[in-house]
Amino acid sequence: MTRTPTLPRLPFLAFAAFAAACGGGAEMGADPTPLSESLGIRANGDTELSPDMARIPEELEQVFTYIDENVDDHVLNLRRWIQQPSISNSGEGIQESAQMVKGFFDQLGCQISEVHDIPMTEWGQPGNPIVYANCDYGKEQTLLIYWMYDTMPITQPEAWVYPPFDGELTEFGPFQKVMIGRGATNSKGPQMVMWNAMHSIYEVTGSMPVNLIFIAEGDEERMSIGLRQFVRENPELFRAAEAMYRTGRQARSGAAGFSGGSEGCVYIELTTSGASWGRGPVASNIHGAHKRSTDAPALRHIKMLSSLVSDDGNQVLVPGFYEGAAPLSEAEEAMFVRASENLDLTIAAENIGVARFMTDDPLQHLKNARYGISFNMDGVWAGNMYPGGAGAILPNRITSKHNMRYVPDMDGLEMVQKIRDYLDEQGYEDVELTIIGDVPWSKSSYDNELAEAVTRMFDIFGVRYREPIQEESILGGYWPAYLFSGRDNELPGGTDLAMPIVGGAMGHGGGAHAANEFWVIEGAGNVYGMAGAEKSVATVLYSYAGLLDE
Repeated sequence: MTRTPTLPRLPFLAFAAFAAACGGGAEMGADPTPLSESLGIRANGDTELSPDMARIPEELEQVFTYIDENVDDHVLNLRRWIQQPSISNSGEGIQESAQMVKGFFDQLGCQISEVHDIPMTEWGQPGNPIVYANCDYGKEQTLLIYWMYDTMPITQPEAWVYPPFDGELTEFGPFQKVMIGRGATNSKGPQMVMWNAMHSIYEVTGSMPVNLIFIAEGDEERMSIGLRQFVRENPELFRAAEAMYRTGRQARSGAAGFSGGSEGCVYIELTTSGASWGRGPVASNIHGAHKRSTDAPALRHIKMLSSLVSDDGNQVLVPGFYEGAAPLSEAEEAMFVRASENLDLTIAAENIGVARFMTDDPLQHLKNARYGISFNMDGVWAGNMYPGGAGAILPNRITSKHNMRYVPDMDGLEMVQKIRDYLDEQGYEDVELTIIGDVPWSKSSYDNELAEAVTRMFDIFGVRYREPIQEESILGGYWPAYLFSGRDNELPGGTDLAMPIVGGAMGHGGGAHAANEFWVIEGAGNVYGMAGAEKSVATVLYSYAGLLDE
């Protein structure tokens, strides 16, 4: 039995920090009130929308009732999932999480559920386990379901208002209950919504409206290095699927949308060391007093990094870095123009916790955010890493981590080679460059039966949604879509797997990769809570199977 602790009253300043991190901004209400020991989840919360039950068949209505009656248990399922750490970059809880995911699939009656170890990948690192399941219910259609079970590390524990692996509930206006925890929105909340919906169908009917194939990776935050190898070695495991259904969520406003495509992302590390440079400390860090007479690899590294980008850090100076980028199509341009008309950049900045954006032009901002090409520094480490205090250190080695986002028709590995060539030309031949992984871009189309099923669900649930453009596009954050969309067939060593990929569901969360990551449990306004999100997933499955009343 899982204990549901009484939640302490948050000091207002602490909760304000939570709001800033998670996008509350000016919408935050008064100081939150403590919640009772019993979960007492209200299935409908304060959501002002509701599904059109006239279009819901009797069997699916029974599933909806089951979801409402078991919503407390479903929220506890999410809490237990968040309480299991699964940090791929450190390995914390990864093996246990893989077994937990296998247990999820076993509970759906899957005939095959397996954990596959990935001892080594092409990038020189072992992969984390892959969990594969095949659930044949004797139905005509088969959907492939993609999960990532890994999360980001906790890098700023002091910024969390509750411990990141407790799965606490609290108020976050206008939502009476949200759950805070690492992975809550990226991606354990949406995944548990999906699993709760499927398990509810299975409990009510003993079956599922479609056959299911699951693939769950523990390396998404490590550039999907293990998944890439597993899929390329075992494409036959996925050929029975006609399409892939992904998780989804609503915006804070309640608006919904489609997902499926992916931008490209390549990740590298740059290292400057005294040993490679031939100057400064070699075997280890030395006393900082020696800087009076000794060269510093760390300072040279900073000079090297500054040569890569403009003074404001927003333009890459490497020759040819932007070459090959396909321009936006007319349809994509028109979509951005429409979306920019009602965009308030002040609120948008508050919602992700930044002071302001590069530009004050809403249209240019959307182009930057959704189709931009970037070079980021994700982290740097060397020497004295303790906050505060002192301690004179002259590091012998410094490493910085960088992700680069790119678009069609660019090649991530070619971008990396251009950086290597440029560094050599600038006299930094000794700087080590290591490729951590590459996730190529992938386009998606929404002219297919699964997209129609998601559209039908949006209409039934009464939400606003943006019609997808009727041509292939990326228009999404990076994830390994290329392995299943047909794009991999264009790459060396790739497979010929090719299927429509569509994501879309109700529910909302925020704070991905940040402190105080959260998932909405009780909805409000035009945002559905946990129960409504589960019903939306069930509706998509029944719609795709052709079982909805029209």
